[in-house]
Amino acid sequence: MNISCATRCFVKNIILLAALIFCVPTYGQQKAKPMPIEQRISAVLHDPNYVAVVAHRGDWRNWPENSLSAIESAINMGVDMVEIDVKLTRDSILVLCHDWTLDRTTTGSGAIADYTYEQLQAYDLKRGHGIAIPGMKIPTLRQALELCKDRVLVNVDQGFDYYDQVLVITEELGMTNQVIIKSGWPSDKVAAVMKEHKTNMIYMPVVGISAGTDTTAFNKYFALKPPAFELCFGTLDEKVKSLASKVTASGAKVWVNTLWGSLCGNYDDDRAFTSPEPDAVYVPILDMGANIIQTDRPEFLIKYLEKKGRRKAY
Repeated sequence: MNISCATRCFVKNIILLAALIFCVPTYGQQKAKPMPIEQRISAVLHDPNYVAVVAHRGDWRNWPENSLSAIESAINMGVDMVEIDVKLTRDSILVLCHDWTLDRTTTGSGAIADYTYEQLQAYDLKRGHGIAIPGMKIPTLRQALELCKDRVLVNVDQGFDYYDQVLVITEELGMTNQVIIKSGWPSDKVAAVMKEHKTNMIYMPVVGISAGTDTTAFNKYFALKPPAFELCFGTLDEKVKSLASKVTASGAKVWVNTLWGSLCGNYDDDRAFTSPEPDAVYVPILDMGANIIQTDRPEFLIKYLEKKGRRKAY
């Protein structure tokens, strides 16, 4: 039986389509399977060899900082934790914003504390270069935590002043064990706040290190048994290395911010990103014992650490 040219072409096209669908790998499926949240918590807080990556205000280079889209984008990059900032509205709703005012990050102006949450919805969030995204609004802390639940850890920055309110939300969502809250408060005041609750979020002290740093106050934090210490320093000197070693010896992890030079002895992300050899920037930070790094370039840092074999959870 003769088969027409049109029929042969039709059959050929069907075979090619089937090959494309069933035989050729789809690039969208090549992404590694996300780490289960309990395994991620263990790696981030307890595995000294695993270097955790924290996205500062989410993926703010591509989306408005502290927005749900910035958080989602950072999660999709594979970060271990997102750092967000909270403020309280006039009607006592916790919302995400770094600044006390609306001027820089939204189309509004004035203090957040002067607005109700509903009034804030009149304004749009702005991207890093000041251009607004119509319809993208300031999210609530609850919305952000719902997005992160069972997916990634969350660092609530500027949140210890609102400890009770934050804890209520994490408890209601069943994710208190996923949330790190930090402060530079004296250890006795921190202990008093946490003593008021049967269950607490993960607490991390923030320590600024300089020639005049009070090591007595630093040493008192160990009584709280924090799983990590955030160390901020203008110069990576022997004092910084000594205190980092003491943190590591206690079983806690060392958190370093590579956001800008004044926080990390000038071993910062942009310097690494523009350098022909990022080892010159990141190796000194890793060698001092840093195993949680908050970054403004999460995707770049993840790829670097994977290449170095420092992203394996054992």
